[in-house]
Amino acid sequence: MPRLTIPLGVSDHRTGPDSAPLSLLEYGDYECPYCGEAYPALKLVQQALGPELNFAFRNFPLTEMHPHAFRAAEFAEMAASVGKFWQAHDMLYENQNALRDEDLLRYAKALGIDEKVIQRAFDGSFDQKIKADFSGGIRSGVNGTPALFINGLRYDGPRDAQSLVTILREVDQETAKFN
Repeated sequence: MPRLTIPLGVSDHRTGPDSAPLSLLEYGDYECPYCGEAYPALKLVQQALGPELNFAFRNFPLTEMHPHAFRAAEFAEMAASVGKFWQAHDMLYENQNALRDEDLLRYAKALGIDEKVIQRAFDGSFDQKIKADFSGGIRSGVNGTPALFINGLRYDGPRDAQSLVTILREVDQETAKFN
């Protein structure tokens, strides 16, 4: 079973307590229809597990198949620079069929992001972060999206909310036995 080669750290987009016993990392592509299908399930998992889960997201834009994926990742990273990553993340997945530059600019304005910050979105300022996420994914065996890792181990099972909650609770119980 592939392992996460780069552990979760301060450069990751995370929600939930750092001390949570469970971590769920998604390597995702904002234009990927499978990521779009997983998005509501992952939201339900976060709600169900609350403070027991630290959820993280890393960029894995599959640009050969999804021409708007890299720009969407740049937009999300730009939003992160002003503390609005998760709002941008959600907006992108909830509007997955509208990811052209003009759409992204409209979303930035809707999020109240300053015009000067918006201009930085597509000037290459965030490309290194996106490429580092992608490279880390490759080293961890990611070859498609969404790719999920539970407590650092690759998870390739069902991605519906109930299955994910069940496996995460099982992992939590197994971990508790050894602590």
